Amino acid sequence: MFSRRELLKATVGGSLTMAMSNFSYGTKPEKKHRPNILWLDAEDANVNWFGCYGNPAATTPNIDKLAAEGFRYINAFANAPVCAPSRSTWITGVLAVSMGTHPHRSRNQIPHNVIKYYPDYLRKAGYYATNPGKTDYNIGGRPDRQCWDNGKKWPVGGESKPFFHVEHFFQSHESHAFGDVEDTKHNPACQRLRAYHPDISDLRNNYAHYADAIELMDRDVGKVLTKLKEDGLADETIVIFTTDHGGVMPASKRFLTDSGTHAPLIIRIPDKFKHLWPAEKPGMTVDRLVSFVDMPKTWLSLAGAEVPDHMQGRIFLGPDQEPERQTHFAFQGRADARYDEYRAVRGKRFLYIKNYMPYIPPGKYISYQWRMVAMQAWEEHHRAGKTDDITGRFFRPRSHVEELYDTHRDPDNVINIAGRPEHQDDLKAMRAAMREWQLETYDAGLLPEVTMARRARENNTTIYEMVRAPELYDLPAYLDAADLALEGDPANIRQLRGLLSSDDEGMRYWGVVGLMMLDGPGEDVVGLLNVLLEDRAEEVRAMAAWALLRADKDKDAARACLCYLMENKSDTTLLVLNIIDLLDEDPSIYSSAIPEDYESKLPGELVKDMANYLFKER
Repeated sequence: MFSRRELLKATVGGSLTMAMSNFSYGTKPEKKHRPNILWLDAEDANVNWFGCYGNPAATTPNIDKLAAEGFRYINAFANAPVCAPSRSTWITGVLAVSMGTHPHRSRNQIPHNVIKYYPDYLRKAGYYATNPGKTDYNIGGRPDRQCWDNGKKWPVGGESKPFFHVEHFFQSHESHAFGDVEDTKHNPACQRLRAYHPDISDLRNNYAHYADAIELMDRDVGKVLTKLKEDGLADETIVIFTTDHGGVMPASKRFLTDSGTHAPLIIRIPDKFKHLWPAEKPGMTVDRLVSFVDMPKTWLSLAGAEVPDHMQGRIFLGPDQEPERQTHFAFQGRADARYDEYRAVRGKRFLYIKNYMPYIPPGKYISYQWRMVAMQAWEEHHRAGKTDDITGRFFRPRSHVEELYDTHRDPDNVINIAGRPEHQDDLKAMRAAMREWQLETYDAGLLPEVTMARRARENNTTIYEMVRAPELYDLPAYLDAADLALEGDPANIRQLRGLLSSDDEGMRYWGVVGLMMLDGPGEDVVGLLNVLLEDRAEEVRAMAAWALLRADKDKDAARACLCYLMENKSDTTLLVLNIIDLLDEDPSIYSSAIPEDYESKLPGELVKDMANYLFKER
């Protein structure tokens, strides 16, 4: 028998054949009967922007027609609510949070000798695989386009190879919700606003403005489908339409509520391949729960290609389909320049969310998102004191570690039922499912981003490999420490002290979070935090300073710590800038710690973006 560590080393190094082997599900289709596959990949929009998903104000005739000719999945969800980690999951068939590629714009390395991309397997199986549009895989160590053939379109005439072609549509991207929102083609009065949005004209106008963009995207989808038919390929080609996650009005993209993850999925399958139909006839809906991580395995199976055993999804279509999943899992870490960390479990009815940073508000300024008129207007409306408990919640710190929503009765996810006695069994089941999922998939987000990067670098490994080595990443212990810290219970002070004395900076980090979650910490806690201002892990120092400032204790020492980290261009500089923004004090207190020419001295566009916002724009 091989030990877990031996299996890990073999998987990484390639010395153990069984650990590196691929396998196929079922029987491969004969090559002459293999379908072409055309994947229509649009940006950002959730299901609510499409007529075939019940929006009477939408103008999406081509996508609606595709749904009438195909099968419309009503329970398809993205694993991440923002593009890069979602596409990282797509290209590998491995959850980005299981590889350390979940922080937005991070480009962390993965072991490419273990994790190949799904087009590699398609090409090996004899497919012509092309994607002339967006890649954005958020993975270092391999050029995004290396896995694709170089063609810009599917082959026509005389080609013996079947094709897999991705056609990308940018018109529905968040950026197309920016700009002037007056004089829209769609009627603002006909837009159904989410329950968490105040009913003000700028929001209605922005909804209508984005509906105009969706119509343009639909028009281009129609052009591609017409071209497919003109080339005589429609009867040979499976057509898939989806978006890369939800969006795009404020509080959707980048968030794990349904508006950020519930995506359209439409699949049209020609009569020639009717044995693959998921329902009796075209035009029907399919209620099977589909997670985006399921898609690469499914596409490979439909093509008769090898399916690698490291892929984490389930085949949901065709003769090799696997048992339906009961729950979908989603994650969010840093998005743009803003830190957050939370997870979600979604069944067909209930949505469970666990917040690992409940002390911060969801609605943190992001320069890109704030280009949207709706975002500016909503914030102004809130600052004027005109929002209520529901419409203002976005701008306040989260009041609960756990959230539970009945999506049948509450589609906008605004009524948290986690505390209701009649739903305690549902809550416990979802909580247990999340813990099991985090352990099975090696959740790489239980420690700060800088901790993970440094630890992988010091051990000359990737985060993917590191989280699978218990001596480097003790996930069960981190999950337990996080749960202890997030209780915010003064009765846990002795256990929190124990975390602070650990040699593992990750445990010390959760110890500080636990102290920060306490209301009115006593002098003994303040003393502990002061000691941690000198911790050898700079992220622990930064968190200790934040905890002291939140408690209104020893402010001079805490401020000096944050200034020192910025002056020395610490890896925690972005975290420090986030902390400064979330403090209830004037950020100019810290401006002297930033060099005048910080734009050239501080690394990273995200750091520059936050520094500009704090010290120049406000």
